[in-house]
Amino acid sequence: MKNFTKILVAVLALAMLFSLAACGAGKNVSDTDVSDDATGTDGDALKILDTEYITEDYAIAIAKNNTELYKKVNAALDELIADGTAKKIVDKYINGVENDLVFQQNVAADAEELVMATNAEFPPYEYYDGDIIVGIDAEVAAAIADKLGMKLRIDDMAFDATIASVETGKADMAMAGLTVTEDRKKVVDFTNSYATGVQVIIVPEDSPITCADDLFAEGANYTIGVQTATTGDLYTTEDLEEKGLATIMRYNKGADAVAALVAGKVDCVVIDNEPAKAFVAANNG
Repeated sequence: MKNFTKILVAVLALAMLFSLAACGAGKNVSDTDVSDDATGTDGDALKILDTEYITEDYAIAIAKNNTELYKKVNAALDELIADGTAKKIVDKYINGVENDLVFQQNVAADAEELVMATNAEFPPYEYYDGDIIVGIDAEVAAAIADKLGMKLRIDDMAFDATIASVETGKADMAMAGLTVTEDRKKVVDFTNSYATGVQVIIVPEDSPITCADDLFAEGANYTIGVQTATTGDLYTTEDLEEKGLATIMRYNKGADAVAALVAGKVDCVVIDNEPAKAFVAANNG
């Protein structure tokens, strides 16, 4: 299984990582819909720096006391990675490669529900297409539910409520571009990783911030926008704010953080690579 996981991670890394610039690769170690508020016509164009802030593994969070479900979900996920289904789902949303996969079409009417907690503002992992939540996490969860003979139900909520909902039993599992961290592992169990994410830095085109290392430079004291409780928040708080190197401004949505950047209220935004690309394209479009 480890070999299959490594293969999937390698494929994702090729698709998602930026080439490294001369000033360093940032730190090696899961936000967000593109709303009108995150776009602007009067401010500077935005860009994503060539060096990532961190790379991280995404996995499914399940309550520590739910051992039976954990084993079933992890086994189903392993099968999806081994037979190439997970890769096809990722390629569909990351690289635009169409497939003929269909999920949740033959579920018994009285099938037990598999409740997934998410924050559906994190394309391409989870977002709304009309009234339906779609994306990598939604389809991987649907594929897992099919293997378990269960009916998938996705509950949308604030990002920082997803793990709590698993802890309290309101949801069976959480999938929201969730990064495996030591703090989170204290309260939930994580499955094997099914994707690799990259936290990047968005800045205005004329920003003095040219690479991740600039945030750590002596005398630096930038204001950084993040989405509350995401790894962008967690790592910048620990790495920078707690050391007096930056001020962190926290927003309920990644879109709000980018809107603050456009308005000149923050110097940069640290956020996942995929929604970052959407925000920059929308602002510069």
